Amino acid sequence: MLVVGLKIDMLKPIRNFFVHLATILIASGLSLCATANDNDQYIRVSDYLLEHPEQRQKMLTFSQIVRNEASPLQTSNEKPIKIAIIYPAEQSSDYWRRSVSTLEKRLSELNISYDINSYFSRPTVDISLQSEQLNDAIAWKPDYLIYTLDALRHQAMIERILLRGKPKLILQNITTPLQQWQQLKPFLYTGFDHEKGTQLLANQMLTQHPQGTYSMLYFSQGYVSQMRGDTFTQQAANNTDLKLVSSYYTKGISEIAYKATLASLKKTPDLNMIFACSTDIALGALKALDENNLSDQVTLNGWGGGDREIEALLEGKLDLTVMRMNDDSSVAMAEAIKMDISGQSSSVPHIYSGDIVLLSKNTHKDEIEQLKKRAFRYSSNGQ
Repeated sequence: MLVVGLKIDMLKPIRNFFVHLATILIASGLSLCATANDNDQYIRVSDYLLEHPEQRQKMLTFSQIVRNEASPLQTSNEKPIKIAIIYPAEQSSDYWRRSVSTLEKRLSELNISYDINSYFSRPTVDISLQSEQLNDAIAWKPDYLIYTLDALRHQAMIERILLRGKPKLILQNITTPLQQWQQLKPFLYTGFDHEKGTQLLANQMLTQHPQGTYSMLYFSQGYVSQMRGDTFTQQAANNTDLKLVSSYYTKGISEIAYKATLASLKKTPDLNMIFACSTDIALGALKALDENNLSDQVTLNGWGGGDREIEALLEGKLDLTVMRMNDDSSVAMAEAIKMDISGQSSSVPHIYSGDIVLLSKNTHKDEIEQLKKRAFRYSSNGQ
């Protein structure tokens, strides 16, 4: 018997356990972050700007600074700033490793002296390792901690840092502030709007398949699955007669996505479409489709637009993806740090949300090459 990840229905007892645990902790005066299925815990960028209209101009001004060439400090800081980075970089997506090299190059261009300690792990499955890495990073006493957010335990660990007030926290790959952190805000949320990117994909995919069948390949239970997967399923349910026939949590692991796709195809041989929530998931699904000679029958997306996705797109195996202007997210971190050490921290917006572009297998190669130059302007030669 093959294990292909957990079906959504099998996770209900786990969710009920966390709800029960939260009730106990609240009754004893403690707090627990909302369950990972609770979409209301995240504030969409558009809603956040309605609540904080003063942020709109800060975001616009800051975005232009990010797009521009670096404007270096006249005098470098005497004592190097210490930056600890904890990333789930052990995956096919090159987003995370590019992030580190881009940050280093922009900081150097800004004439900022720095020391960086980077800690890498696998997404989802290395939560315990990430806890150890976080302890090691904190023991180093960095000025800034760059982290990400997906699993429930991430939220609990991050909350402890926010309560301490140091190091200053930058959350990478999340642009939707958390409701419970309205008073104790991270220094910066930076990344690309998962909801916006998914809506770009959904508009095209649902136009192509207004009816028929599809399978959802989630990441792990948590933030990315909510913002990408749930956004798609809601848009499909509200606007089409398309039927969701299967869904799996894959932990963002290509092999699990491969097995889940095989299971989906066995269940629904005439499957029309698969929505993949990440690069590794898309590549696993693509492997299964190729083996069954179904790449032309089943529409499949990518998410992110890194090298491996672009390669599959140009080969005509991947139908479409959204491409992040990858390096801008890390340029934003460098520019926020520059403002902070220059006494201009009040000019740093709460959120930086980078540009995203929709690509399909029909997009001309020359256009893709131009977008790659823009997206990887710092990291193309130094991942």
